[in-house]
Amino acid sequence: MASASVAPPPRRFFHSPTPRRRRPRAGGGARASTRAPPSSSSSSSSSGFVHLVGAGPGGMDDMTTRALRLVRECDVLVYDDLGASERDVLAEARADAERIYVGKRGGRRSSWKQPDIDALLVDKCVAGKRVVRLKGGCPSTFSRVHSERAALRKRGCAHELVPGVSSALAAPLSAGIPLTHVDHGKHYVVCSAHDPDGIDFHAFNGIDTCVFLMVGKSLPVVCERLARDAGKRSDAPAAVIKNGRTREEEVFRGTLGTMAEVTAGRNLSPCVLVVGEVAREEEEEEEEEEEE
Repeated sequence: MASASVAPPPRRFFHSPTPRRRRPRAGGGARASTRAPPSSSSSSSSSGFVHLVGAGPGGMDDMTTRALRLVRECDVLVYDDLGASERDVLAEARADAERIYVGKRGGRRSSWKQPDIDALLVDKCVAGKRVVRLKGGCPSTFSRVHSERAALRKRGCAHELVPGVSSALAAPLSAGIPLTHVDHGKHYVVCSAHDPDGIDFHAFNGIDTCVFLMVGKSLPVVCERLARDAGKRSDAPAAVIKNGRTREEEVFRGTLGTMAEVTAGRNLSPCVLVVGEVAREEEEEEEEEEEE
């Protein structure tokens, strides 16, 4: 019987139109950069390569094998706040790899502005380095990857996007909440709550499941606007998952009307808010099925 072989999906690389030769790697001991952000150099072409990589939402177990391999092979590791898994991830890089922290969460270290991060990636690529830009979650979801890609494209820097596991999917699932259900979860929306004033909450009317990222400080406003503008019931099941997929994971259960009170006084960052019937606790679902 003839067998059919399935080829793996091709990888998309984005290259400068100008040919390049790879420069030798620079040596030196392991180091974490604390210097001021650089200004972009003036060269119009690059001989390095930048991998824009998703690290997943939690520990090492949530990183893809490709992401881990790229971390182990890179010359420069430019990374966000990776939470509890940060030390383990950094230990996977080569001893002589340069490690540069550019995270913005909570201002716990010197904060980088996005244009400075863009310029850093360009500078390292132009210098012939193999760079891994490691982002929490997936680069496709609220990661400012468009700004970084625009800077790389403008300077002719070769780069690729490497997907990761988004916290929008993984954190709820870790709490036992699939985002879809055959009866009452036919669609879902994922939204950033960083600036709730810029959200059209009316658009969520009729959406079964609403998922919000970066909602730690704006949760009361988001809950109020979902009820007022999106027509969500105040007794709609809701859950907040803090530090999803890590050892510090916490899950808060309630309803749209009570969630602000349930989480009052808590430092929720980073967290995911889920509103919809899929967030109903399993015990409640079992009781309803028995009554039927």
